[in-house]
Order: sequence, then C-alpha cells, then structure tokens
Amino acid sequence: MRASIIYGALLGLSTFTKLCAAASSCAPSLPPRPTVVPFPYNHGKPHAVSPGRTKTCYVHAFGNGQDDSQTIFSAAKACNNGGTVALLDPKYIIGQALDLTFLQSVDFIIKGEISFTEDINYWLQASFKYTYQGACLFWQFGGKDVNIYGGGVINGNGQVWWDRMVTNTTLQRPILVGVIGLQGGTFSDLSLSNPPNWFHFVANSSDLIFDDITMTVLSNNSNPSKNSDGWDLCRSDAIVIQNSYISNTDDCVSFKPNSTNVVVQNLRCTGSHGISVGSLGQYLGETDIAENLYIYNISMSNASDSARIKVWPGAVPGNNSTSSGGGVGIVRNVTYNGMHDTSVDYAIELTQCYGQSNATLCNMYPSKMVIEDIVFHDFTGTSKKYDPTVGTLVCSNPTACQNIVATNINITNPSGKVAQWTCKNVDKSTLAINCV
Repeated sequence: MRASIIYGALLGLSTFTKLCAAASSCAPSLPPRPTVVPFPYNHGKPHAVSPGRTKTCYVHAFGNGQDDSQTIFSAAKACNNGGTVALLDPKYIIGQALDLTFLQSVDFIIKGEISFTEDINYWLQASFKYTYQGACLFWQFGGKDVNIYGGGVINGNGQVWWDRMVTNTTLQRPILVGVIGLQGGTFSDLSLSNPPNWFHFVANSSDLIFDDITMTVLSNNSNPSKNSDGWDLCRSDAIVIQNSYISNTDDCVSFKPNSTNVVVQNLRCTGSHGISVGSLGQYLGETDIAENLYIYNISMSNASDSARIKVWPGAVPGNNSTSSGGGVGIVRNVTYNGMHDTSVDYAIELTQCYGQSNATLCNMYPSKMVIEDIVFHDFTGTSKKYDPTVGTLVCSNPTACQNIVATNINITNPSGKVAQWTCKNVDKSTLAINCV
C-alpha cells in the first residue's frame, strides 16, 4: 500500500509551509478554525487548547468518480504533528477504509462533500470491526489534538445499505464517523447525511466538543433508514455535544457503557428515540457505568421518547445467550433539565426491562443495573400516542431505583385529560407527576 500512497500523493497532494500559505499567489485562503467553547454548561474538566498549525496539505480530488482515499491518507501523514489537511474541492470519494488513529496536533478542513462508495462487498470485508453491538467503521480518527471543521458534508450513501437489508436484516453496516481513542479535539460546522448505520461512534476518547453539526437521514424509497443514532458514546469521558440539529430515526444521543462526565445541550432532535442512557446491562459478565450526565435545553419533536433510560433485566436461566441481559453496573447522577417536547410518545421512559417483553420474567430476574440520583426537571410540551398516558417509569424491583426525582413537569395530551404516568417500583413521593 505504501507505493500506492506515494503515487496518490504525487498526483493529488500539495504541501505548503505557513509562510507560503499566507500568500495568495501560491495557496488558496483557508477559513479560520472556529472558536468552540462549551456553553452554557461544561463537565467541569479543562479543555485542551490547540496551538496554531504551521503547514498545510491541500488535497486535490481526482474527479470523475475516482478514489481519493490514498491522497487523503498521505495528506494526514504529511501534515501530522502541527499541520492542516485542506479538502477544498467540491467532491471527494472514499473507497478504502482509512485508519487515521495516529493523528497528533492536526486539523482537517472539509469544504466540499466527502462521499463513501457504494461497494457493499468491499466494506463488509474491509471496514474496521468492533465487538460492541457489531459496530464497524468506514474510517476512524484517533490520537491527540484533532480539529475537524469547514462547512462541508460527509455523505454515507446509506440507501444502498437500507435496500440490501430488505433481504439481509443482519447486514453489518458501517458507521459514518468513528472516533476511536482520541484525546482532545473538536468537530464543528459540518453536515452529515445518510449513514448506513449510526452517525457517530465515540469510544475510548476524552476531552471532545461536538458543535454546530447538522445530521439528516432520508430514504428515497419505501425502504427506511435503520439505526441512525446521532452520537453513541462508549468508554468515553469529558464530552460536550451542543448546538446541533438531528433529523433521524433512532436515538438522538445514546450513552453506551462507561460514558462519564458528558454535557448535551441546545439540540433540536426530530424523528428520534430521544436522549437515551443505554441500553446498558446487555452483556452477561460485563460492568456498565453511566454517570455525571447533564442534558439541557433539548427540543424533541415527533419522537418515540424525549428522556429515556433503558437497562436490561437479569439473565434468564437456561438462556445460553451472553447478550440478552444480566450485566451489572450503575446509572448515577443524570439530569434532564429543560426538555421541550412536540408530539412525543413518552416524555419520560425509564425501564429496567429493556429487551424483555415478558414482564413476569423481568420481575423474576430483576436487573443487576442500579439506577440512582436521577433528576427530570422542567419538561413542557405534548405527548399523544398513549393518551392520556404521557410517560412511564418502571423498575424491576423497589431497591433497583433510588432517588428518582421529577419536578416542574408540564406535559399535556390531545384529549385534554389529566396526564397520567405509569410508575412501578419507584418512590412516588419524589415524583411530582400523576402516577397511576
């Protein structure tokens, strides 16, 4: 591959020093790196400041549908350790899996569109595979001090994958943006469209800010998109997600195992499954933790849920599966503050019976996941699907959920009846809602 990378670099890569890049005669001007700061809330940990970059690598697209993967990879290598990779052409094609987990102090400016090829057979073989929920990736970013911005588009061409799922429901589909082992960085001023699977998978990472991201998914036929989560966080700490718009068909944000010290604020989500903690406790023998999560000022419309906490029950004896519940752990110190709902199914859904449709079995084998110190505050809007019921809080036994608080909850339904809430195995004295 090394020879082909050099070949790609010779044809499609220009490198300029900072001095030359400043001169209009030898290089196009570059947009400044956005100033991205958490606002109004932060997780309490400092965010590393990126120094200025001293060299620029301009990636020139081959055009005519040709693959630009190797040139992009060469640019990342050439401008690693203090440079900027500039993708300024109208369209780039990526047809090879790109492992960019070696990055150190580098920016990527994306002004045009990056589009992934529709070669399903290639991606099934070459995408980066992870055991957690069968995740796989087109490309993955990792390292330290990386900023990606520029106003451009990343297009996953998901339609071919959704069409194939009509005949293969277990098709392993790539996630659009993989962030694996990245310590310090920002993703801002980008548009993402039509991922085959999730939009983002963020794992083993810390000190990241996602700001001003527009994410949309839209099928052009009767085969709908599948599993189009906005952000899925796993084993990651000190993350801020803010000021973004998400139109999708699954979780807007999902806190997967070992998501800690995360702020999600100022989002507009439509068509989603809500801001979700979980699912957790799915894997027998695993310990899952989700704690210190703050969700603020979220507009949620036409969604199945607004605020959602979902954990699996205990394992059922005789079930040989290791991914059907029984995991241990804790969900602790989670606050939903300012959820503004329009036509959601449930304003709040808290369940310890996720993945188990048999309520009797859920009660017989209660969840080993403890849920404690949860606050639902300042909810407004409408819920219609289960009118007059507008939410549900169901724990698998009375000791599994502790200190669940709901205050200033103002959710109405189309019938005009008094809003009702399903409450089981929770302390109703801390819930300022109409439990029935």
